[in-house]
Amino acid sequence: MEPSSRNTQLPSFSSAFGSLVPPEQNHSMNKQSDSFFIPSYLKGSIYAQKLGEARNKKNSAQNDCHSAPTSQSSSRSTNKNSANAQTKLAPSHRGMTYDLIEKIPCSENERVPPLPSGWSSDDKQPALEVLSDGFELKLSGQKSDREREHESCAARADYPMPSQGGIYYFEVTILARKKEESSLGIGFSSKKVPLTRLPGWEPESWAYHGDDGNSYSSQITGRTYGPPFGASDTIGCGINFRASTAFFTKNGVDLGVAFREVKGKLYPSVGMKKPGEHIRVNFGQSPFIFDIDGMMKCERCLIENEVKLASTSNLSPPLRETELIQALVLQFLVHDGYVETARAFATEIETEKRALNLDPATVIPGFCIKDDEDATHRQRRIGIRNAVLDGDIDTALKYTNLHFPQVLKDNEQVYFRLRCRRFIEMIRHASEVQNQQPTNGASKKSDKSIDQREDINHVMIMDENQNHTRGKDQPEVEQTLISNAEHTRLLQEAIHYGTELSAEFKDDSRRKVKKALEDAFALIAYQEPSSAEGVAHLLDPSGRIAVAEELNSAILQSLGKSSSAALETLFQQTSVLLDDLREQGGSAAAFLNINDYSKPKMSIS
Repeated sequence: MEPSSRNTQLPSFSSAFGSLVPPEQNHSMNKQSDSFFIPSYLKGSIYAQKLGEARNKKNSAQNDCHSAPTSQSSSRSTNKNSANAQTKLAPSHRGMTYDLIEKIPCSENERVPPLPSGWSSDDKQPALEVLSDGFELKLSGQKSDREREHESCAARADYPMPSQGGIYYFEVTILARKKEESSLGIGFSSKKVPLTRLPGWEPESWAYHGDDGNSYSSQITGRTYGPPFGASDTIGCGINFRASTAFFTKNGVDLGVAFREVKGKLYPSVGMKKPGEHIRVNFGQSPFIFDIDGMMKCERCLIENEVKLASTSNLSPPLRETELIQALVLQFLVHDGYVETARAFATEIETEKRALNLDPATVIPGFCIKDDEDATHRQRRIGIRNAVLDGDIDTALKYTNLHFPQVLKDNEQVYFRLRCRRFIEMIRHASEVQNQQPTNGASKKSDKSIDQREDINHVMIMDENQNHTRGKDQPEVEQTLISNAEHTRLLQEAIHYGTELSAEFKDDSRRKVKKALEDAFALIAYQEPSSAEGVAHLLDPSGRIAVAEELNSAILQSLGKSSSAALETLFQQTSVLLDDLREQGGSAAAFLNINDYSKPKMSIS
C-alpha cells in the first residue's frame, strides 16, 4: 500500500470531483444555451432534477469535445521570461502536459426524455412557417396546388410530452385570425398522424377546435366542450398522466376534463386552415396565464395524503407505525456509533410510555441498548470516521491499517479515495496559510509566489530519478501571519505527494480513477484555488463526508455487518422503486420527491 518512490510526471487536468458534488453546485448550468428551460410547475420534481443533471453532463461533454489542448514539452525551460509568460495563459496549464483520457462522446444519448422546446421544422406541412426560435407558427398566404387539396396544415412539437413529470401543460396564443374564419385546432397527437387535417379528426389525435368549441377525440364528430376561441385568446392544453386525462383552459380558466384514457407517446400539435393564421406557443419558457403551478401542487397534496394514510402494520409486526419509526431511529444511532444518544432516546421513549399509561400494573416494553463484544470495534470505527471528517486523513489511514488491516487491501477504491482526499487537504491547508498572509507588500509577494510556483511546476514535469518523501504529519500552523516560504513549503509537499499518487495509479485504466486524479490535480493549476471558479468547491470540508461514509461502510462489511443502517436501506430502496415507477410513466411516483421527506420541517412557535 505504500506509494511508489519513483518520481514521475504529475499530469495536468481540468475539472473537479464531479462525482462528489451535488448537482446544484455544478456551475456549468450557467453556461447553458437559452433554449434550455424547465417550466415552473415541474421545478422541485425528480424529473426536473434529472433534466438539469443531463444538461450539465451534455455541456461538459461538449466542452471536452470542443476543447483542443496542445501537448507541451516536458523538458525544463531555462528561460525565466518564457516560464513567466506561460502563467498569463488560462489557469489550466502551469507548465504541465495535457493527457487526453477517455472523454465522454458528445453524441451520448440522454436517458432522460427531453421537454418539447419548440415546433419541429420537419414535422409540419410546408405551408407553415416556423418563426421566433421555433415558438411561432404562421400559415403562409401562398399554397402549392397539392397543398390546396388538403383540408388543413398541421404541425407537431420537436419532442413528445414526457409522462415522467406527472402533468404536462402548454399554452397557445392566437396572434392573427379573423373570428368569422375560425379554423384552429389545438391539442396533441402521435407521430404517425397525418398533418393534412386538423388534430382530433384522425385516430390517435385529440384537440379542442376554435370554430365550434367542440372537443374531438380521434374522429370527425365532435363533442360539446367549451366556448369558441379566436384572436388574442390563449388556449392551454394539459395531460395528467396519472389519471390519463386531458384538459384545456381558455385565458386562464380551466374548462375541465376533455378526454379520458389518454395514453401513448403524444406530441403537442396545432392545425390551421386559413392563410394568415398565426400562433405562438408557450412550452414553459415564460410564465403561464393559467395557474398550472397550483394544479400541480394540489395533485402532489393528494398523493402525499395517500402516502400518509398507507398502513405500516404489515412491515414489521407487531410494531405499530410510531414504534417502527422509533426502532429504525434507534438502530440507525447504534449502527453509526451514537450509543449514548441511542440510550438517551430509548430512556425518553420509555418515560413517555409510562406517562401515557393509565394502568400501573401494565408492563411497559422498552428498548435495551447494551454494550456488546463489538463495542471496542465501534469506538475505533467512530474515531477513524471522525478523523476523516476533521480532515486528518493520515490518522485515519494509520488506525485503519492498525485495527482493520484487511479493509484497505480489500477495498482499493476506498484507499484511492482516501489518498485523493489527503492531497486535497494538503492543498487546502496551503491555501489557508496563503490567505492568512498580510496585505502589505502583497503585490511583491504575489510575483515571487508565481516565480516559485513555476519552479515547483518544473519539478513536477521533470521525470527525474529522485525519491520524493513527504512529512508523515501535516504541519500544525498557528493561525497567525506566516511567511511566504511556509506556504511554498506546504505547496511543495503537496506536489511531491501528488507525484507519488500519480505514480501509484498511473497504470489504472478505470475512468473513475483517472477522472478523480484529473479533478484533484486541477487544484495545483491555480495560485489561489480557494477562490478559483470551478475548483474552489473541492476544498469544501463537506467533501470529506462521502469519503468518511465509504470508509465506515467498508469497515462494517469487514466485521460481517451491514454497511448501511436499516433506515438508510429503506430510503435507498424507496428511491429505486420510485425511479422505476417514474420511468414506466403514468404513476403517482412522478408527483413524489423522497428528498422532500428528508428535509427538516419548519417549526411554528
